[in-house]
This record gives sequence, C-alpha cells and structure tokens, in this order.
Amino acid sequence: MPLSRSRFEAFVARKTREAAQPLRRLVTVEDRSAHTSLQRIGNPWTREWYGGDFHLAAAPEDRPAISLVFVQSRDGNTGASNPDRLGGGPADKHLIYEGLSRVAADAVMAGAATVAGKDLFFSVWREEIVELRRDLGLPRHPTQIVVSQDGNVDLDGTLLFNVPEVPVIVLAGPACRDRCERTLTRRPWISVVPLASRNLEAAMPRLKRDFGISRISCVGGRATATSLLDAGLVQDLCLTTAARPGGEPGTPFYIGARPPALSLIVRKQEMDVDEPAIFEHFLVRRRQRPDLGDGDAAD
Repeated sequence: MPLSRSRFEAFVARKTREAAQPLRRLVTVEDRSAHTSLQRIGNPWTREWYGGDFHLAAAPEDRPAISLVFVQSRDGNTGASNPDRLGGGPADKHLIYEGLSRVAADAVMAGAATVAGKDLFFSVWREEIVELRRDLGLPRHPTQIVVSQDGNVDLDGTLLFNVPEVPVIVLAGPACRDRCERTLTRRPWISVVPLASRNLEAAMPRLKRDFGISRISCVGGRATATSLLDAGLVQDLCLTTAARPGGEPGTPFYIGARPPALSLIVRKQEMDVDEPAIFEHFLVRRRQRPDLGDGDAAD
C-alpha cells in the first residue's frame, strides 16, 4: 500500500529546507558553447549563481534526450553509501544535481539498486529553480523512471513508488515482469514498459510516443549509465569532480569497454575556496555503430 501522505510532505519540507542553504557561486573557467547550437535556459538567480545560462542538448526526433549526472571524487570514484561524502558540496547538490541538470527534464531515471528501499524522490527543491521549472511550463515534479532487470524493487519501502500524483515508469526486463508486474499494476500511477535482452534503446521511442517524455535526467547508477552510453542514447554529461579523494575504489561512472567520446561545453569551479569542486558539462558524441549488447541495463 502507498506510504502515508505525511511521509512525503515531511520529505518535501526537508528537501526544501536543505536546498535553501548558502551556496558558493560558480565561475566559468572555459566556455566552448559558442561552437554549439544548444538551447540556453535560466533566470536571474540561476545565471548569477551558475555564472551564465545552462545548456540543453536537442532531443532526437524519435526518442528523448538523455543527460547523465554524476559527482566523482578527485580520484574518479562515484560509488558511496551517501553521495554527499564524495565532496561535491552544496553548489553541486542544490544548483546542479537537484537543480539545473533536471529543471527542464520530463523525467528522472535511476537504476533499481539506486532507489531500492530509500527515502528517494527525484525533483527540484530550491525555490528559484522551482520557479524556473514552472516558467518552462513543466509539472512541479518530473516523472520517475526506474530501470530493473530482475525485479529487485521494494515497492512499499521506496518513496518514489508511493506518490500517486506523480507518474512512475518501470523499464522492466523479463525477470522483473515475471516477478513484479501484477504488483506494480496495482498502483495505477505506475506504468510498465518491457525491456528485451537488456536493450534500453528499444524502449526509448515508446517513452516519447506514449508518455510525452522528451528529456530525461539519468542520475545513476554506473551500470544504467554504461548501458545508455553503449547504446548511443546519451546526449550530454554533467560531471562534478570534488576537490578531495574518496568514495568506493574502482567505481568510475563508466564501467564498459568503450569509454564515451566527450566534447566540452563549459567548465566551471566554485568561487572563494582554495580547493574548489569542478563542474564540467560535456556533449557525448554518438558512436557510428552502438554496441547494444554491452553492459547491464539495471544496477
């Protein structure tokens, strides 16, 4: 059964309170956006604190545009029991991760292991970024997308499955459908989109055609991100690198055999700090022949 409404309201109040904390401004170190045709978005507050407009990659005609969003330690690790411990800082969390990287997204996507049994619900929380999302004509909260091959999902304990006014889409492999489809469909706000042979590419046109999703922010984990990259489905990458080492060793954001080719859009860093976090926004160059079989489509 859905979790109590009061639990979601308490979650929203906490996230809104946390997002209001002081931030450090970002200053632009390198800007190559003039060589692109990217869409620019922002309002006076975001432009002041981000140091200019934020850029959106164009969506393909037949499927959503997908952005990957990661924070990594200085030594390149993205795995941590609490992502805050990677050291991205408040500007990364509230301005980038829970802010500009998803303010224009129709949906936020994560692998099943990333969300299982947690007080997680993906949205924007800073008042000025909520206002920008409203100005873009988007619903208050993005659709929640969860990728699961084996059906290892905790429907009762995971917050995002239990907010009836916000749609959820489960991209479900055969084992997930066998194990969970009947239970999932008891929640009418949850839709199941089949995955075949770990192939995320086949599901993308349906997300755009049947659900009107033109832009997805993918927040993890590494296996889902790798599958999307290997399938040639990713348009851009938002990557924050902390000033200190840490995280679980050997946990880069890409774990496949063919690292993506990246083109820098902008590089920024925190102001007024001796060892600043670095934010980089990259375009991902599409491969000529995607290797659809590599990687796992769920965490």
